[in-house]
Amino acid sequence: MAKLVSKTYGEALYELAVEKGTKSELLEEVLALKEILKANPELEKTMVNPRLTKEEKVGLIDRIFANRMSDDLVSFLCILAEKNRYSDVDGVLDYFVERVKEEEGIGTAYVTTAIPITDAKKKEIHDTILSKTRYRKLEVIYSVDEELIGGMVIRIRDRVVDSSIRTKLHQMERSLHEIMLTQ
Repeated sequence: MAKLVSKTYGEALYELAVEKGTKSELLEEVLALKEILKANPELEKTMVNPRLTKEEKVGLIDRIFANRMSDDLVSFLCILAEKNRYSDVDGVLDYFVERVKEEEGIGTAYVTTAIPITDAKKKEIHDTILSKTRYRKLEVIYSVDEELIGGMVIRIRDRVVDSSIRTKLHQMERSLHEIMLTQ
C-alpha cells in the first residue's frame, strides 16, 4: 500500500514539475528537503501525531517551510498532511527523485560486496554497469555485507544480479536436498 501511495503522490509531484517546467529546480528542492527531514526526525513524529488536527499540521508546515521553499512544494506537503499521508513523505520524495533521474538518464546502482573494495575496482564496476545499461550517468552506492562470504550483489531498480558465494551455497544446498529427496 505504501508503495502505491508513494507512486501516486510522487507521480503527481512529477507531473506538476513537468507542467510548470521546474523539474530541475524542484529536484534540488526535494533533495534539500530530504536532508532537512533526515536531520530532524522529530518533525515526522510531530506530523504523524494523531492528536494534532490536519489544520495544525498544515499550519506547522506553513510556519516551517513558507518563504524557504517553493509554493508548489509547500502546498504539496500540505496536501500530504490534509490527506493523512505525511507518514509516506519519504517514499513520495524518493519516488519523485528516482522518476526525475530516470527521465534524465541517471541511474542508481546499489553494490554490496563481502569486503571493502578499492577505488580502482569501484571504477571498474561503475564502468561495467554503465556500459551494460541505457543510462548516460550512473550513481553507485557501495556497501559491505560480510555474510555474502564473497562475490557481490548488484541492484538497479527492480533487477538484482546476485553472484555472492552465500547465494551459490544456498543453491547448492537446495540441489543436494532435491537429489536426496528423489533417491
